[in-house]
Amino acid sequence: MQKKLRVLTWHIHGNYLYYLTQAPFEFYLPKGEGEGYGGRTPGFDWGGNVHDVPVDQVKVLDFDVILFQHRKNYELDQYEILSEAQRRLPKLYLEHDPPQEHPTNTRHWVEDPLMRVVHVTHFNRLMWDNGPTPTVVIDHGVIVPDHVTYSGELPKGIVVVNNMHKRGRRLGLDIFEQIREQIPLDLVGMGSTELGGLGEIAHDGLPAFVAKYRFFFNPIRYTSLGLSVCEAMMTGLPVVGLAAAELVTVVENGKTGYVETDIDKLIEHMRYLIDYPEHARELGENARRYASQRFNIGRFANDWQRIVCDFVESAR
Repeated sequence: MQKKLRVLTWHIHGNYLYYLTQAPFEFYLPKGEGEGYGGRTPGFDWGGNVHDVPVDQVKVLDFDVILFQHRKNYELDQYEILSEAQRRLPKLYLEHDPPQEHPTNTRHWVEDPLMRVVHVTHFNRLMWDNGPTPTVVIDHGVIVPDHVTYSGELPKGIVVVNNMHKRGRRLGLDIFEQIREQIPLDLVGMGSTELGGLGEIAHDGLPAFVAKYRFFFNPIRYTSLGLSVCEAMMTGLPVVGLAAAELVTVVENGKTGYVETDIDKLIEHMRYLIDYPEHARELGENARRYASQRFNIGRFANDWQRIVCDFVESAR
């Protein structure tokens, strides 16, 4: 049996990291102080292939590949916690977001033809100026418990955004507040109580929580494709959102939900879903079937295994 590759990476986005660790690798997470050093944080059912490593012991371990997930990991942390030999290992950079400065003219800070930048959506790769660094896209993969089924009993929408009160227009704060005046919406996520929301819901409890709502609303103007959108669709919720970024490739109007750039039209769709629950259920079932294929965790894990193994082999 072939030995599993040993991957050193940081804990940056917990939900994504949990899904990433479904790939057949041994993952090593530096544990210490500061952002990215949380290791195996509570709230996730980490597998036996995920290992915490005290920061001061990282240099003495053997790895096959280094996976960066944040600019600080790449520009600073590697020189503080890795040995010179480890810094010569094959290196990948997982880019979670589109550019936050200029949307089309921002050069990515990884400029190394020997590395690979892994983008999580085709939209993200399209918007970045990737320079000389080869890129690849790995579509999301998510897991929803088999026993969770859509009921849609609550005639309102559910919004899942962390710290919306701090992140403003990009995350759709103004749109959320505008629509909430006309359509019943509940907000969950970190910092949501600042806006009258319901607080943070644990990752493993979120699918069952959102399954009670008539529809999922994504008010975000410009971001990557949120894992919560994929999870909601997998749970069986129709999605309503802005016709922006990667979401337009995921939601088909009148089939799996509705996407518009006209806020008034979004409100009309929401009202219809509230008034006609059987229509919401039909869209949600279509969404579930679509998500089960596109965001299948087996496909996701296989993509990561293929891309990382091929990259490591080519670097030898």
